[in-house]
Amino acid sequence: MLDRRQILSGLGTTALAAMLPGAVWAAAIKPDEASALLVIDVQNCFLPGGSLAVKDGEQVVPVINKLAKLFSNVVLTQDWHTGGHISFASSHSGKKPFETVDLSYGKQVLWPDHCVQGSDSAALSKDLAIPHAGLVIRKGFRKDVDSYSAFTEADGKTTTGLAAYLKARDIQKLFLAGLATDFCVAWSAIDARKAGFETYVIEDACRGIDTQGSLAAAWADMTKAGVKRIQSSDIAT
Repeated sequence: MLDRRQILSGLGTTALAAMLPGAVWAAAIKPDEASALLVIDVQNCFLPGGSLAVKDGEQVVPVINKLAKLFSNVVLTQDWHTGGHISFASSHSGKKPFETVDLSYGKQVLWPDHCVQGSDSAALSKDLAIPHAGLVIRKGFRKDVDSYSAFTEADGKTTTGLAAYLKARDIQKLFLAGLATDFCVAWSAIDARKAGFETYVIEDACRGIDTQGSLAAAWADMTKAGVKRIQSSDIAT
């Protein structure tokens, strides 16, 4: 099979479009006023030295900064937990991080204490350079329910208001980046599809935790929901 770069160099645009429409489509994605970049939870707690550090999480920051310059619409999200949050292993006697418990809204993974409101752990990375971001939306601030998704809390019914905000601004396409691929990014992407947005996850602008096969499962769930998996190089500069 021909390498994609060989094809690109050897064919004109018209011929290539006829042969490989999918490849041309991916390379031609250009953000417009109906597009928004959604940057998920790039916070100190998920970066090196944090209490729930995602491996290589710091590597998403320069990619996101570069991408953000291509979007006039950018939204940031921030995990914002109370002390003693129900998702913390320390809130459940005898439980350890990454074990699970059954709560009223379903199965909950228990985490190390992280992103406690007002702490340095909860702060957005100082290396993010997105001064034109129009909104920072905080989630997980209700003590008795977790919130991975930027749209809907883990109970499946309490919304953050993000979908209404985006629709009020006539946003139709969402591009997701951040941490972690298999939890907050994936849940946000799937909920974005449920809300009717054309949704892309920029794989190289994300990193995953991958506990017990969670990364592969998340990609499978996102694909089933109609989320498109792309690379930052697929977005036209």
